[in-house]
Amino acid sequence: MPDTGSTVPRRQVGRLMRQLREQAGISLMAAAEELEFSRARMYRIENGEVPVRKHDVIAMCGVYRAGPEMTEVLIALAQESKAKGWWHAYGDVVPDWFELYVGMEQAASRLRAYAPSVVPGLVQCREYAEYVFESWFGKDATRVHNAVAVRLERQSLLTRRLPEAPQVEVVIDEGALRRGIPDRLGMRKQLAHLVNVSTRPNVRVRVIPFAAGPHRAAGSGQFTILDFPAVAAASPEPTTVYCEYLTGALYLDKVAEVNAYESIWADLADTALSQSESDELIHTILQEDDQDDDDGFVSSP
Repeated sequence: MPDTGSTVPRRQVGRLMRQLREQAGISLMAAAEELEFSRARMYRIENGEVPVRKHDVIAMCGVYRAGPEMTEVLIALAQESKAKGWWHAYGDVVPDWFELYVGMEQAASRLRAYAPSVVPGLVQCREYAEYVFESWFGKDATRVHNAVAVRLERQSLLTRRLPEAPQVEVVIDEGALRRGIPDRLGMRKQLAHLVNVSTRPNVRVRVIPFAAGPHRAAGSGQFTILDFPAVAAASPEPTTVYCEYLTGALYLDKVAEVNAYESIWADLADTALSQSESDELIHTILQEDDQDDDDGFVSSP
């Protein structure tokens, strides 16, 4: 199993508990009163935001009249929900709302990411990641170092053997590739890295060129669609859309929400250049950078 920490088991416990409560015809407030939980705690449990203790699982299953087999499944999942992923070693550079994503990313069988203005983390090179985090954390060298380390560690899933590496599809607007960082050599490394990583059989990096004009995803912002493997589990993970904003993130898994993003992704896939055409455009940007260097050279008198 991938190192998902407590993320996936927590979400499974929460989803199953919500299903049991609804099947029993009990409202969230009524369940909270019966269990002597706060409504906020009930909400966090059902949304997979917190681990659940064994005796709480037993109490909730009693109120919801769950059978012994389901109770045992939930107890086992609750025990897994206390596990810590590798990213906990990096402290507060991984906020709670992003910790959830990292665990889901490690468990996914397919990842589809759209990036209108920045290269996505899974395909960033070290120099590019350093600049991104320096813009966030300023001169706090320790936080920058740890944040970059987490980002690079996440990328190990692209090459892992067991379990099988996920299929990763990235669509980037041309503007993100032309929006360079002050370290020009670092930006050149980033562009070359995109071409190199897309040679892997499980990775595709495609570009939407300026010539494509406005498209449906232009107003959607950056997002990632995560699909999960079908496993013999009581509550397999549903396809989830991850949308990040300044102080948190949204995790969308309702059918209508997922379908809306699936539709946008289909348009992106139709609009983006092919893999070979994308590679050619990236090489063109690199050549233009070379030309800029030549044009800017002035010999000494």
